[in-house]
Amino acid sequence: MLYLWNTATKKQEIFTPVHSGDIGMYTCGPTVYAHVHIGNVRTFVMEDILQRALESDGLHVRRVLNITDIGHLTTDADAGDDKMEMSAIKSGTTVQDIAQRYTDLFLQDAEKMNIKIPAAPFLCKATDHIQDQIALIQLLEKKGYTYRIDDGIYFDTSKFSTYGNFGGQKLEEKEEGARVQVNVQKKNKSDFALWKFARVDVQRQMEWASPWGMGFPGWHIECSAMAHVYLGQPFDIHCGGIDLIPVHHENEIAQSEAAYDVPLAKYWMHVEFLLIDGGKMSKSLGNVYTISDIEHRGFDPVALRLFFLGCHYRQKQNFTWDAVQANQNALQKLRSVIRTWKGSGTILVEFESEFKRAIADDLNTPKALAIMWKLVDSVASFADKAATILKMDEIFGLSLSAYVGQDEILPQEVLDLAFERIAARENKNWIVSDALRKKIEDMGYSVSDGADGQKVSKI
Repeated sequence: MLYLWNTATKKQEIFTPVHSGDIGMYTCGPTVYAHVHIGNVRTFVMEDILQRALESDGLHVRRVLNITDIGHLTTDADAGDDKMEMSAIKSGTTVQDIAQRYTDLFLQDAEKMNIKIPAAPFLCKATDHIQDQIALIQLLEKKGYTYRIDDGIYFDTSKFSTYGNFGGQKLEEKEEGARVQVNVQKKNKSDFALWKFARVDVQRQMEWASPWGMGFPGWHIECSAMAHVYLGQPFDIHCGGIDLIPVHHENEIAQSEAAYDVPLAKYWMHVEFLLIDGGKMSKSLGNVYTISDIEHRGFDPVALRLFFLGCHYRQKQNFTWDAVQANQNALQKLRSVIRTWKGSGTILVEFESEFKRAIADDLNTPKALAIMWKLVDSVASFADKAATILKMDEIFGLSLSAYVGQDEILPQEVLDLAFERIAARENKNWIVSDALRKKIEDMGYSVSDGADGQKVSKI
């Protein structure tokens, strides 16, 4: 039984599916005009943990992940330039090429981070669902929620009585605090574009015919349209980063519930911000790190995944390179345990049960991780440790099973020395580490250190 914090109700609730055994889950994906940064990746990892936790309970998860390849403008006020068009101009190529390039890079990063990606059609692009978005706008128009001004078709937020409730702001508060460029034709400052008209003075690469003329959809409408196509309404869980609450998700709720007169989603999960060295991630500070940056520093991306597990998803997490190094060392230690395993062993029920209770408590990964390390340091046999760790890793997603049996079966005395040496290296006690290496070699075994950890084998 999973207890999950629900952003909509602002309390922790027992998760009960809308439809028994079949979970509909929508996860806001990347805008593919540039590399996703590690703050985005943290959100995708924690959403992946949620999916794995649900599946471990025997539930079937239909997860939708959208690719925003059109319509995301540079301000939340539906003003400025399209991020996709700007990236294409800067690189001297087409918007389609930009979208494909960064979609491919996102999928490669997801694979490196062991993030499950939905198969087609649930990995869906905004540009493949233009007609679905137009149909939804037409439904809103028919029900009286829209109006037309010079630059597009807008949603009238004053006609949706609960607008602002989700983000915890009243309409007037949102108007005062929104990042807007004043559009004097809008009825309310919080009104948002459903369809933007093509400009006569600017030739865009992506425009479509519609009942209102040539143009392109606003950013928010794609998620409502694609969620309805693949999951219906209401569906179980809508996920995303905490930054999406006050604008994107508020607007999704308004247009979806105005159109279909039922809630959009039963549960909402949001992942907190990732800090960099205690501060914000910023291009001006040069600290908008990507998975490529992690690799260029010599780290395994899975070490970053392990780092993310060490902080609850509803808490801000502070990224430092020292923290990544510590998690790289910890990952190597786990892999070293698994290397000794040859397939035998019994899952230790007391550790597994404690682990499951931690995960069921609103995905408490720091507590679950502490339970796993308690197991590693326990007096249980290596076979039982490995079997239990691999069971835990079905949710953690560190791909430890790839390291099963890479070391030959070693005598217990050699194993004990090998793990003492790992601890010495973690503490940078190189004299002790070298002494332990010599002891192991004197017993007829070689020791090698690599990116995947320590390997011990018969000479």
